[in-house]
Amino acid sequence: MRVVIAGSSGLIGTSLVAALRQGGHEVVRLVRRAPEAPDERGWDPAAGRLDDGALAGADAVVNLCGAGLADRRWTPERKELLVSSRVRPTAVLAEAVARQGVPALLNGSAVGYYGDTGQRVVTESTPPGSGFLADLCRQWEAATGPALDAGARVVLLRTGLVIAPSGGLLGQLKPLFSLFLGGRLGDGSQYMPWISLDDEVGALRFAAENREVSGPVNLTGPDPVPNAEFTRALAAALGRPAPWVVPGFALRAALGQVADEAILAGQRAVPEMLEKHGYSFAHPTLGAALSTIA
Repeated sequence: MRVVIAGSSGLIGTSLVAALRQGGHEVVRLVRRAPEAPDERGWDPAAGRLDDGALAGADAVVNLCGAGLADRRWTPERKELLVSSRVRPTAVLAEAVARQGVPALLNGSAVGYYGDTGQRVVTESTPPGSGFLADLCRQWEAATGPALDAGARVVLLRTGLVIAPSGGLLGQLKPLFSLFLGGRLGDGSQYMPWISLDDEVGALRFAAENREVSGPVNLTGPDPVPNAEFTRALAAALGRPAPWVVPGFALRAALGQVADEAILAGQRAVPEMLEKHGYSFAHPTLGAALSTIA
């Protein structure tokens, strides 16, 4: 296959490029600067510009664009960036996919689509929740409309919390645990829909290669756990105690709405579509996923 990737320089994108090439696929990377390598093509999503021929011969486009969701307070300016960095690139790519007849668009999204679901198990058929993050995900997914209307296979990648040796979720947590400052967040009952980086990339490649996969797909491990359990497991994996509790009021004071929607809220999301289509998880349990971080 010839796969065009937007957002190839991030944690997931870098690993996906390597995995696809290892699998014998050709990868073209979209970059927002002047192309410097044979596999690069230029684009400017803010201006709606895409280099001529960027999608030529493409079997699939993968869009992983988007500013970090939970790494800082959601000021009005930050919210605007979170929306614009997702919706505009998606619209530009979806229109190009439709115009050039690309067979498939795999587009980023997040389990935040479901809002805070408490103890309830969440599958891809669960309706959207409420709040800024859920609204953002709805807009993000809706921007794929032109590709869907043109008959392309559209996969909505509702990604959970990615566990990787560096970067991602553990890039924020590991330094705290290493300094003996790890602990439960709030009452610890909120579910954490984790997925290992290997399975995030494996599932992306699976979705690209499997033409039967379409629509929303939860990119999460099969066994989401509450924050309290995740905290204990991470502490054990790092060989550090985690005796502390970070109160909800402290998180709200520091992060505002981010705390309520992305840290103290959670989704007990399970990968029903991946399992239905036969994806085999490399790390089906939290313990197995955390074994990769040493």
